[in-house]
Order: sequence, then structure tokens, then C-alpha cells
Amino acid sequence: MARILVIDDEPAIRGLLRQVLERAGHSVAEASNGREGIDQLEADDFEMVITDIVMPEREGIETIMRIKQGRPKTKIIVISGGGHRLAMDFLPVAKELGADLTFPKPFKPAEIIEAVDTLLGKAA
Repeated sequence: MARILVIDDEPAIRGLLRQVLERAGHSVAEASNGREGIDQLEADDFEMVITDIVMPEREGIETIMRIKQGRPKTKIIVISGGGHRLAMDFLPVAKELGADLTFPKPFKPAEIIEAVDTLLGKAA
């Protein structure tokens, strides 16, 4: 299965995504902000990144741009919102900058697994 990097400043979101993705057979690494995520991407290979937008130390928009510059084939899913209107406004921008799919928070774990399978070219 795939190596997936989850970047989110909320430990509960990272934990939920790790649990769901590992249960589906994927290998998961975590980063709590965009800076840590980029550091991990430079040190290791990941087929996919799932990232939040609003985070400390390097927000998601800059993180997406850095991923697409350095690893253009890496698939990106963006999750953001949680009721914050400003975060929701960033989802279309993330798509324009290269995110393959975007989801508002809260999301359904089944939606994420289906999206991962679709982007990795597997039958949902």
C-alpha cells in the first residue's frame, strides 16, 4: 500500500487519519505543521500528503506550493474548516495551487479512504 504523510496541528485529527489509513493498509507518518511536513518529505518518499490549511510555522497553502515544486507527482488531499469560515475559503485556493482533492472538516473517514483509493488508482 501507499506511504502517506498526514500534516495537521490537531493531534486528534492526525490520530484519526492514522487509524483509518493504517486500517486500510497504508503506512502513515505524521507532522504537526507544514515545516515539519516539508522536512519529512525531503527526507523520505511519500505517494500522498493529507494536509490541513490553517497551521502554525508553515500554513497549508505554502506547504502545498512547496510540495508541488519539489515533488510534483505527490498526490495532495487538503482538509480544512471545522466551522471556521476563513479556513473554508482556502479550499478553492488549495485546489488551484495543486491539491488533488479538498474536504471540509468535519469529514467522514470513509470519504477519505475513498479519495485515497481513487487518487492512487484503486477501485473504491
